[in-house]
Amino acid sequence: MNLYLPENYKPLLDLKNTEKAIKFMKDFFQENLSAELRLRRVTAPLFVLKGTGVNDDLNGVERPVSFPVKEFDDQEAEVVQSLAKWKRMMLAKYGIPVGYGIYTDMNAIRADEELSNIHSLYVDQWDWEKVITSGQRTLNFLKKVVRQIYSVLLRTEFMVYENYPKLKLTGTEERKQLLFHKKLLKGELPLSIGGGIGQSRLCMYFLRKAHIGEVQASLWPEDMVQQCAGHNIVLV
Repeated sequence: MNLYLPENYKPLLDLKNTEKAIKFMKDFFQENLSAELRLRRVTAPLFVLKGTGVNDDLNGVERPVSFPVKEFDDQEAEVVQSLAKWKRMMLAKYGIPVGYGIYTDMNAIRADEELSNIHSLYVDQWDWEKVITSGQRTLNFLKKVVRQIYSVLLRTEFMVYENYPKLKLTGTEERKQLLFHKKLLKGELPLSIGGGIGQSRLCMYFLRKAHIGEVQASLWPEDMVQQCAGHNIVLV
């Protein structure tokens, strides 16, 4: 078990005010990210059909959570591990023009995750993707986008501290036959830039929490729960 227990840890906010702060921070951040990067909110799937290539393989060894769908003759569906491919397909589906993009609340289950202070079975992040031109595939443009995101983080940090003054600073050629990969190779998907911004980890940072379980509900080994409790770390 990979667990770090800081000495003399004491939460800056109790459970009630932590929940209020999480909502405030998430609402403020996503609204400002949307405005800064010109992103439209869309609804994301929690699961996709197996065998389409839409679900991300991550490192190629993680096992996606799957289940048979009765109405589809027991065809397998998989809980998403990442929306990296799905987002790019949505840019094409919605006909998003250059300079604009989409963002969504991404929720996932990663059963093979090694649990720690910053790793959980439950993944929650803002996934975003924006249409760009071939001429924008440069280091300078990438730096510009990073600075835009960082400016949103700074604004969020300021607003959190204004409202809560107690805080401080392989070889897989066979995939060419899959739906996503076919579209990609045929040039049917737009060039894009995107990423994922962890919601719970952002809350951890701004609220100065020691464990991700203080800002999200998940499953934890009982010995981890007990050890954390002994160090003033209350897992929700």
